[in-house]
Amino acid sequence: MHIRRVSFDHPDAVKLNDQVQAEYGVRYGDGGDATPMDAADFEPPKGLYLIAYDETGVPVASGGWRTQDENGEGNRDGDAEIKRMYVVEQMRGRGLARRVLAALEEDARAAGRRRMVLETGSKQPEAVALYTSSGYEPCEKFGYYRFHELSLCYAKAL
Repeated sequence: MHIRRVSFDHPDAVKLNDQVQAEYGVRYGDGGDATPMDAADFEPPKGLYLIAYDETGVPVASGGWRTQDENGEGNRDGDAEIKRMYVVEQMRGRGLARRVLAALEEDARAAGRRRMVLETGSKQPEAVALYTSSGYEPCEKFGYYRFHELSLCYAKAL
């Protein structure tokens, strides 16, 4: 597997984002994650977007982080927010998400971020298992879905 930095609007990122949005739609019965995001959110040094490619060059996993500071939505100064963690179904269970997550944490730490935060949902038990086994702990809700009953928020000191 090869992990590469790409822009959030790169065609492979768009393809994987469409797939994860479709999965959210199935799990939650809606149109996917409506959190406002922009490709500029993931441009270094304020963020990073990664895609993992298999040995034939097919994109199989993605994830990014973006800077969040005190914003009235529950974030704190120094936060790095994880977004769009996703592994295509046929590649799950191989440790790809864990590798992408570690690379995101390392980059956010190097950028001076103090805490990695994320929001997931109660209908994503695989995500909850990944994050809790990676040292993330429940935290106060933040962001777009902070008032939604299915929202789960986690944080890890960097």
